[in-house]
Parts: sequence; structure tokens; C-alpha cells
Amino acid sequence: MQNPSRRRVIQGLSAATAVPTLAMPSLISPAIAQDYPTRDVSFVCAFPAGSGADVIVRWYAEKMRPLFGRTVIVENKTGAIGNLATEYTARSKPDGHTIYVHGATAVAANMTLFKRPPVDAEKEIQIAATINKQPTMLVVRPDAPWQTLAELTAYLKQKGAKASYGTSNPLGRVMGSIYNQTMGLESVEVVYRTAGDSLNDLTSGALDFATLDNIFSISQEREKRLRILAISPPERMQVVPQFPTMTELGVPMKIVGWFAAMVPMATPRPIVERLNRMFNEVTGSAEGKAFLNSVASDPWITTPDEGQAFLREQIADWKTWITQAKIEPQ
Repeated sequence: MQNPSRRRVIQGLSAATAVPTLAMPSLISPAIAQDYPTRDVSFVCAFPAGSGADVIVRWYAEKMRPLFGRTVIVENKTGAIGNLATEYTARSKPDGHTIYVHGATAVAANMTLFKRPPVDAEKEIQIAATINKQPTMLVVRPDAPWQTLAELTAYLKQKGAKASYGTSNPLGRVMGSIYNQTMGLESVEVVYRTAGDSLNDLTSGALDFATLDNIFSISQEREKRLRILAISPPERMQVVPQFPTMTELGVPMKIVGWFAAMVPMATPRPIVERLNRMFNEVTGSAEGKAFLNSVASDPWITTPDEGQAFLREQIADWKTWITQAKIEPQ
């Protein structure tokens, strides 16, 4: 039995709750998917309880338990910037009962950020369903004298090597580094365990800016603890069209975060298809769209093959971005 301190149990509905079945390939027994799930389901989260990622995982666990007709357990497997959770998922039994709900961008990035990643994501991880697309945000304290990225850039150039910025994940690290290099800045990066850990230093003025995840940034912006100056995707997000992109402000980049439901590569295709349909049902609902919009992200629905193709593309992109950002693999 899992240690209760490391998980949260979400009580499911009766196992008798019906879940519609899909047509199965003739070479694979329909019973594989018809009988699924046969026990409680685990959603793996790579970050601590209460983190931005954890919020998404627990929301999906709550909304999907009626579809599973089983108890859904959220397991927080933290460590190594997500590598621990990725390896745990890849090594789990490939039967659809262990589902990794996480930023697939981070999974792709870790293939280059680490010299010896424990998992070859392209060969060992299968995208069952995509969930959203989300930006990384460049933020400053709300009382900062600069109102635009251009004003911040001018200030940082004057401050030189005494300037500093905070990051807490691979997307923020690359975004900050590309900004530094493109604009000829000398700002020093300060890496934090979580975005929340950087808040005091940011609001006190110890940091000049930070490049942080959308969930944390938008929640703090609403509470007037931070001001958002720009976002990382190449085009403006539908949910937050008021925030300009770094690209349109003269710092070209196409860094897009995306969450996905992932399973071991050997998971039977009928179960992958079932999971795709179930996640898409929740993501495509009015409630799903409202939730994802509330955390500054746009819903994104694909097939498993489309999601897998994007993962492969991202793994290649991250090799380029990390080289460009001059980040030394760990």
C-alpha cells in the first residue's frame, strides 16, 4: 500500500459505472479495453502537492473518476526535474492503470538537459492524450518602474552583471537565457525549486525579473503580486490575448508548454485509445475549457499519434534550444 503522506485518494464511483467502449482492431481482443480498468487508477504527478502541476493533475483525477468507475489515486513522485516520475511511469506495468499527467515539454527537455536521462522518452513513453498548451511568462514585481519589456531591457543593460532573474523549470531557464543572449544582457540566473520559492526575492527587489510557469504567474498577477510583461509562445494565447509574445517584442522564440496523459510505450493500443477518448471528453467539455482557461492555458485535443509526433518534434527542438541557451547538461 502506498504511504498516505505521498498520495491523495480520490474516492471513485461504483465500479458498475459504465464507460462506452471503442471499436477495437481485429487482431487485438476487445476484452482488453472492455474490461479496463480492473482496479484503482494512479495519476502520477512529478511535483509536490499544491504546486501548479499538482492542481491540474488533481482536477483531472476528480473529473475523470466517474469515467473510470474506480478510485483515482494521485501519487506525487518528485525529484530530478520530473525524471523520477517519468522513470516510474515507464517502468510501471503497461496496462493503463498508471497514468503520468505532466508537462510533456519537460519530458522532452530532460532528454537533453541530462547527460544520461533514465528513460528514452521517444521509445518508452506513449502519449495517450494531449491536454493543453500553455505559456511561460516573464514577470516583474507590481511596483517595478518598468512597464514594458523594452524598459526592463534598458534597465538590465545599465545594471549589467548585477542584474538577476529567477527560474524554476526548464522552460523558464531557456526563455530567460534566450532573452539574455538575444538582448546582450549579463543578468545572472538564480534557480529555485518551485516558482513560489522565488516570490519573496522577486517582490523584495532582490530579483529583477523571473520567467515562471503560467499557473503561478497568472494567479499572482490576479492578486496584484506580479506583473506579466510577455509570454514565450510564438503567437498570443487565446485565453490571455492581452499579453504580448517575446517574439513580437523582438526576442524570437517558440517555447510552448503542454500537458499530456502518458503511459508506458507497451500499453495495448485499445487502452491508449480508450484513455484518449476519456481525457478528450473532459478536456473538450465546457467545464474543462473553463478550468484550463483559469490557469492561463488553451485546451488542446489530439489523437495519440498526433501527440506522439509532437513529442518527437519537441525532443529535437529542445536539443536546439538548450544548445542555443548554453545550458550545460547535468
